Amino acid sequence: MNIIDDLQWRGAINQTTDLDALKELTENKKIALYCGTDPTGDSLHIGHLIPFMILKRFQLAGHHPVIIIGGGTGAIGDPSGRKSERTLQTMDQVHHNEAALTAQMKKLFGTENFTIVNNYDWLSQISLLDFLRDYGKLFNINTMLNKEVVASRLDAGISFTEFTYQILQSVDFLHLYRHNDVQLQIGGSDQWGNITAGIDLIHKVEGSETKVYGLTIPLMLKADGTKFGKTAGGAIWLDPEKTSPYEFYQFWINQDDRDVVKYLKYFTFLSKEEIDDLAEKVEKEPWKREAQRRLAEEVTKFVHGEQAVEEAQRISKALFSGDVADLSVAEIEQGFKNMPSVDVDNQKENIVVWLTDNGMEPSRRQARQDVSNGAIRINGEKVTDVDAEVDPSTHFDGKFVIVRRGKKHYFLARVK
Repeated sequence: MNIIDDLQWRGAINQTTDLDALKELTENKKIALYCGTDPTGDSLHIGHLIPFMILKRFQLAGHHPVIIIGGGTGAIGDPSGRKSERTLQTMDQVHHNEAALTAQMKKLFGTENFTIVNNYDWLSQISLLDFLRDYGKLFNINTMLNKEVVASRLDAGISFTEFTYQILQSVDFLHLYRHNDVQLQIGGSDQWGNITAGIDLIHKVEGSETKVYGLTIPLMLKADGTKFGKTAGGAIWLDPEKTSPYEFYQFWINQDDRDVVKYLKYFTFLSKEEIDDLAEKVEKEPWKREAQRRLAEEVTKFVHGEQAVEEAQRISKALFSGDVADLSVAEIEQGFKNMPSVDVDNQKENIVVWLTDNGMEPSRRQARQDVSNGAIRINGEKVTDVDAEVDPSTHFDGKFVIVRRGKKHYFLARVK
């Protein structure tokens, strides 16, 4: 299947400047294409991942992806999708974020048939007079005002700095066309105005017949109409320090049946046949959640690697079964990150007193009842003797005690 046909089947194309010409181009040659991200933070989240998944598909099809880390544009601020001005970052912040995002991109794309660049390298070399004479002269104010990215901000106001952002992004496309033979820019749906501005600039400078194209991805919404990628706990980050691989895995495995097939198309590299088979299982055997498990495995493997998938599955299985004794300290940190926790002293104590004094039971009477009834497990082992002692030093390098009350309620005691 041609890469454009594949993207259409996956529902991953929102707008293109010339779909038929782009399809013909990709059938006749391997092209260079690009997507950019500004270093406004030190990690991407899964909302950012969508256009880069498209770039990865082109890479797997033999095309050459180029990624811009916007050290130059990031110092200015993209007004796209915002109702107010961005707070400008210091250059130290920008450089720190550049390094972090570059490392993430290399992990996703490898080092073969892939180029990563920083637009600070060329934008910082343009003087103010050169900017106005060589580029500003080619942009019509009326056209710029009619772009959605600017028009949506006119009532609230937009600074000249952010107003010129589309010129800088256009210069990026022109530079990459000239120096990297880039013919296609990819972005989210909010980037359409910036992308077409770049194509217009190239046509003015290089000639109207120049073969350059733009493609945007649809806005991702969940079945309930809310924005994809946001949870009660905030964004789902690619940085494992911000969102652990276990949390990342759990996010995907908990997706709604109404969304899972769409996400399989967007976020995995499974074939049409595999996804059609999983879609059928969603219809006939939704309770097995096989599609969700496969989605979680594939996306976690792509972002964090095979070992992270195995760890996430081990943690999930242990928490479900209650057999937590064999978890590593690192796995406990991941799996219990958002569960109730308490700091405890490293000293032996009667189990009833220990559970009550550390807030895991409301009263000693209730604690004695739960222990006697077999409702309490300490580090995976059932305790039924109300005279038993808890020794925090015996498991997990003396760092944790895991308490399970009933089938679902876990507590993590962190040993001081």
